[in-house]
Amino acid sequence: MIYATRKERGTMRRLIRWLFILSPFLYMGLIWVLSSLRQDAIIKVSDNEFDKWFKESLHLIEFGILYVLIVLFFLMIGKFTLKSSRFAAIWACLYGVVDELHQYTVPYRSFQVIDLVKDFIGVWVCYFIINRTFFANPPKQPGLSLKKLQAYLTGLK
Repeated sequence: MIYATRKERGTMRRLIRWLFILSPFLYMGLIWVLSSLRQDAIIKVSDNEFDKWFKESLHLIEFGILYVLIVLFFLMIGKFTLKSSRFAAIWACLYGVVDELHQYTVPYRSFQVIDLVKDFIGVWVCYFIINRTFFANPPKQPGLSLKKLQAYLTGLK
């Protein structure tokens, strides 16, 4: 078996940490690019109602993921608090507004208030779960896993 040296493990931790720091910005870029494409450019939806429902529910997931990536950003820079968690939620929601306004300017896309509602619900669900688990005393899953990840990648004890 081949084992990494202490130096190699440290380098890998720093690389992973930087990927987490950059991830919300890269993900927002991905959202922007996907919003510039036709709705069926990535996932072709048939006339089946389940397919349409599934595709529409992706808004919940998409902006929930953005909130979690922003949380990881704050964890990696050592600034994750209740206040920064609120800021992360507001940031993710505002980017949902920016995304819908951007889609309004794209000829084959549209601005829909219901999409904003779905974006906000996705953020709120993740916000609720993370705040109830990370800031609990003692922390519960998945907040405990976030604390362990933060300690491992930032060297905090």
